[in-house]
Amino acid sequence: MAFRSGELVLAVLGRGRALRRHDRWTPAQLGAHQDRALSELRQWAVRRSAFYRRFHAGRSDRPLTELPVLTKAVLMDHFDEISTRPDVRLADLERYLAGPDAAGLFRGRWFVCATAGTTGRRGVFVWDRRGWVQVLASYNRAFDWAGVAAGLTRRVSMAVVSSTNPSHQSARVGASVHSRWIPTLRIDSGDDVAGIVARLNAAQPQVLVGYASMLRLLAEEQVAGRLRVGPRFVFSASEVLTDSTRALAAQAWTIRPFNVYAATETSGIAADCDRRAGMHLFEDLVITEVVDEHHRPIPAGTFGAKVLVTVLFSRTLPLIRYEMSDSVRLATDQRCGCGRPYRLLDAIQGREQDTLRFPSLDGGGSRLVQPIVFHHVMDDVAAAGWQIAQRADGHLDVLLAHPRTVDPEALAARLRSAVTARGVAAPTVRVQIVDVIPRTPLGKARSSSAH
Repeated sequence: MAFRSGELVLAVLGRGRALRRHDRWTPAQLGAHQDRALSELRQWAVRRSAFYRRFHAGRSDRPLTELPVLTKAVLMDHFDEISTRPDVRLADLERYLAGPDAAGLFRGRWFVCATAGTTGRRGVFVWDRRGWVQVLASYNRAFDWAGVAAGLTRRVSMAVVSSTNPSHQSARVGASVHSRWIPTLRIDSGDDVAGIVARLNAAQPQVLVGYASMLRLLAEEQVAGRLRVGPRFVFSASEVLTDSTRALAAQAWTIRPFNVYAATETSGIAADCDRRAGMHLFEDLVITEVVDEHHRPIPAGTFGAKVLVTVLFSRTLPLIRYEMSDSVRLATDQRCGCGRPYRLLDAIQGREQDTLRFPSLDGGGSRLVQPIVFHHVMDDVAAAGWQIAQRADGHLDVLLAHPRTVDPEALAARLRSAVTARGVAAPTVRVQIVDVIPRTPLGKARSSSAH
């Protein structure tokens, strides 16, 4: 069965009305919903998945926090047993994703997305129509909280600058919502900048969505006068959104961008509301545990090493305490004038695969440096893009694309100072001028990487 985008949009609008009712819940009502939804998910998983019958054996009466952690490696190694549908098998999905029909639905009914595999192995995730409506509704919630009033009587044009790879969730979401109500221009972030600018100038979107690195680049183009668009709303939907990029976007378009925290596995996890007190977790859709490297809970005000997510609406591929390497921080001040019952995140540092490890200054082993440390330095550099790569000897190569003014020695000194302030030995830093910054297969610009 094929699904027309217009039908999906109508279903998403209906689901959005239900989610708005959740926004008026009390914390007690939210907790009761989580308990019911989690119980239903766990029963479904054990009944329909051979893997979960073993994985959760003897734990049916234990709380969520005592269940084992599901890693991506385990998920992919046991995909066929975790899948609750006998006709959804990994080998078939992989052939579909590699074939000419990947832009369509798998067997005419399943929505399939894949991660880029930057951690060494890509993940593959699948939803039926009901699950995909939940995915779209979670992204629509971020727009709803910002005040985007798309609907049957209000047409809102949107441009998404991310990936057009049909296996990427942003591409499939864009294709799903494209309709007469939400005409959506999809642009690949790896395209030539001048071409991206020309297409945006021609489209004049009311809503602009992009990776944080692309929004920074586009804001610079707007300030320079080459990009001439006036979006009413700007959303950063991936990568680390720094204060510097927020400020530059506000300068370019006289509006502050909204931040959306999402992942292929979960769709939306958290988003800014119009009060900007922090990012509200979508706790009626996803239970998010902020934990250390040993999966122990981390208190508010401290960055975790990972998050464990339980997707309450996942049915085709149930995800219960699924491990993601994001480093996030719960806000110590959970007050927000919007009145929503959901907890607040106040910062996201990045993902584990983007952290770099250096010898400790005190000689006691090594320490990790999060990507946000490099962002704080590099966001002040006027360039079309940047990337920091760590060589096998621990030293750093800094790639700069088309810098306008830069003192390589001064930049290297600032980076060494930022790193040593984290208690690690100062590395050698080499600045290189390049034409293009390498991106992942899905178009993201990794801020840091180790080779």
